Amino acid sequence: MCGIFAYINHGIIRDRKFILETLVNGLKRLEYRGYDSAGVAVDGKSSDDKTYPTVLIKQRGKVKALENKIFESDLLDFEAEFSSHTGIAHTRWATHGVPNEINSHPQRSDDNYEFVVIHNGIVTNYKTIKTFLESHNYEFESETDTEVIAKLIKYLWDNREKEDISFITLVERVIAQLEGAFALVFKSRLFPGQCVATRRGSPMVIGISSKSKLSTDNIPIMYSSYPAQLRSSNREGKQPPGGAVESALSEYLRPQAARFSTTQQQQENTTEDIANNTKEAVRVERLSSTAELFPENESKGIEYFFASDASAIIEHTKQVIFLEDGDVAGVVDGGLSIHRLKRGKTNEPTTRAVLSLQMEMQQIMKGNYSSFMQKEIFEQPESVVNTMRGRMLWEEKRVVLGGLMDHISDIKRCRRMIIIACGTSYHSALATRQLLEEMTELPVMVELASDFLDRKTPIFRDDVCFFVSQSGETADTLMALQYCKNRGSLTVGITNTVGSSISRLTECGVHVNAGPEIGVASTKAYTSQFIAFVMFALMMSEDRLSKRARYNDIYEALQELPARIKEVLALDDEIKKLSENLHNNKSLLVMGRGFNYATCLEGALKIKEITYMHSEGILAGELKHGPLALVDVNMPIIMIIAKDQVYSKLQNALQQVVARHGRPIVICEEGDEECAKFASHLLQVPHTVDCLQGVLNVIPLQLLSFHIAQLKGLDVDFPRNLAKSVTVE
Repeated sequence: MCGIFAYINHGIIRDRKFILETLVNGLKRLEYRGYDSAGVAVDGKSSDDKTYPTVLIKQRGKVKALENKIFESDLLDFEAEFSSHTGIAHTRWATHGVPNEINSHPQRSDDNYEFVVIHNGIVTNYKTIKTFLESHNYEFESETDTEVIAKLIKYLWDNREKEDISFITLVERVIAQLEGAFALVFKSRLFPGQCVATRRGSPMVIGISSKSKLSTDNIPIMYSSYPAQLRSSNREGKQPPGGAVESALSEYLRPQAARFSTTQQQQENTTEDIANNTKEAVRVERLSSTAELFPENESKGIEYFFASDASAIIEHTKQVIFLEDGDVAGVVDGGLSIHRLKRGKTNEPTTRAVLSLQMEMQQIMKGNYSSFMQKEIFEQPESVVNTMRGRMLWEEKRVVLGGLMDHISDIKRCRRMIIIACGTSYHSALATRQLLEEMTELPVMVELASDFLDRKTPIFRDDVCFFVSQSGETADTLMALQYCKNRGSLTVGITNTVGSSISRLTECGVHVNAGPEIGVASTKAYTSQFIAFVMFALMMSEDRLSKRARYNDIYEALQELPARIKEVLALDDEIKKLSENLHNNKSLLVMGRGFNYATCLEGALKIKEITYMHSEGILAGELKHGPLALVDVNMPIIMIIAKDQVYSKLQNALQQVVARHGRPIVICEEGDEECAKFASHLLQVPHTVDCLQGVLNVIPLQLLSFHIAQLKGLDVDFPRNLAKSVTVE
C-alpha cells in the first residue's frame, strides 16, 4: 500500500532544495500506492557542522499539498549544501489512525527526533509492544502501529550496553520483535548520513547511481552470529551476555509470539530464535567486515535510492538491487552492505545481484492523455502485442512460454490446476477458466486468495497452483503462495512486475509484459493476464489432434486481436455520450454468462472503483433467483451478449428484462439484429472467437467507468480509500 522513498548522497554535494525535490518527485511516482497524507524527513541546520537535527514536514492530502508546504516554508535554508545526507519520504494509505499530520509518516521516536521511520505494511503485535513501552514511560502521540517501531528502537538505544552499537544492529533487533508484514526505512540524527532499510512481506528496491565503476555486481550477505550465541547460552542454561535489557521485552512478548500469524510463519522462522529468547545489545559479529558495495573511485561519490517500486527510481538510475524478505540493507559512509539474522536453506542465494531495470521513463509518463487510466486503456493494442511478442511463433503456429518450458511436462501430468488471485487478477482467471478446462481436460479451480486461506483448502503434491498479481506483491496472494509451497505443490507465477516477490518465489511463471500500470484501477494488466492464460491453454494442447481445429481458430484470432481492440477504442466518443445518461444514477447492473460472466464482474468492479456508484456483475442464469426483483424502468442495466454457445439463453434473459420494463444497454457483436430489437442502446463490437470476446467486451466498460468518473469530477487515477498494490491483508 504506502509508498516509501529515500535518497542518500555520499561524496556528491547536493543542496537541500535538490534533496527535497528528489524526495517529492519520488513520492509523486509512488502516489498510486497511497495518497491520504505524506511527509519527509531531512537534516536541519547544524550548530557544530557535525550533528544535524532532523526536520519533519508532514501534510494531510496528496503529495502536491506536501510540496507546497515544503517550498512555502521559511524554516529551511534551501541553499544549504551537504556532501553526505539521508532524506526519507512517505505517502500514506491509512490502516491505523485517520489521515492527519500526526498519523502521517515519518514517525518519530521522541521530541528530539533521534530516530525516524517510514513504514509500508502492518505490525500485527504492535499493541503488545506499545503496552510494554508505555509501562517503561514511553509516551505515544499517534494512533499508528508505526510509532511503536520508532519508540522500540529508541528503547533499545536508551538501554544499550556499549556506545559503539551500530545502526544496523539496532534495526536487526527491532525487526526481531515485530510480527506482520512490513518494509521499513530508518534515519537517525545519531548516525548522520546513514540509512537502514529492511523488508518482510512488502517490496523494497534499492537504486544505485555513481559515475565510478562499482566495487562489485554481487553483494555478499553478512550473517549475524548472535542467534548461535543465543542457542549456545540456552543449551548451557546461561543467560546471554547482558541479557537483562532485551530479556524483559522478549518475556513480555512471549505469549503473543506463541500465536504466530500466518504472515510471520511465511518468513521461514528467520527471527524465531531471537523473538522467543532473551538477547542483549552486544555488537554483532559478521562473517565479513568488508563485503560491501561502494564506488571504486570514491572521489566521484555515490547516490542510493530506496523505494517501494522501481518506477520511482528509473529517472535516476537503472542499476537496482531487489531485497528479499529478512534482508537488512545499510548505507554507512557511502558503502552498502546487506545483512541477515540467520542463514536460511542450503540452496538460498548468498549474494544480492545488481540488476539492470528493463523500463523506460516514457512508460511512466501520461504523455498526451488526461490520466494514467485513459493512457493505459488506449495502450491495450500495444500491451497485448507485447504479451504475445516472442511467444506466439506465427509462422510455425506454436506457442512458447519460456518461463514454463522446464516444467510443462509436470503441469501436463498434474491432478488439477488451482488459480489463486485477488480483484481484477481473479477476474482474468475466471474469464479463462472455461477455456483452460476445455483445452487441458483438467479440473481448474479459481480461488480468491483470502477465502482460500480462510478455508485452509487442501493442497496436494500433484496440484499445480497459479498465483496471479499485477504487482507481484499482493499480500493475500503471497501468503497463499507460501501455503502451497509448504504443501509441496508446483507453483507458477503470472505477474506484470519483473523482480517482484511472486516472480522470485514461484518455481516458474510468465511475465505478462503489459508495461508499468500506474492507475489504481487495472485495465491493460487485465487483458494481458487474459492473453497469458489463453497462450498457456494453447501451449498445453498443441500436441492434441482432437483440439487442433479449436487451436487454429484461437491462434488466428489472437493474431487479429490488436486490430480488433483498436476498433473497439474507436467507440470512445459514443461511450462518452452514453455516460452522460448514466452518471447521475446510484446503481448499475451488468449481466452476462458463459465466457462473459467474468467480463461483467470486471466491468462492475471498474465502475465501483472509480465512479463510487454501486455496481453488480450478475450471472444471467441466476436472474430468476433474485436479481430480477431489481429490474424496473429506472434501473440502469448493461447486458453483454456474444454469439457463442449461450447466445439463445442470453436472448431469453434479455426478453425477461424488457418484460419487466427494463431498458438494457446491450454490448453485442456487429450486425446482431436480435439484440437491436430489444435494446435501448447498442454498443456493437467486432466479432472474434468466443473465448477472446471478453477482451473486446471489457473495453467499453473500462471506457464507460472512466467517462462517468470524469463527469462526476473524480480523480480516476487515485480513487478514494484504494491503493494500487495491496501489500497488507
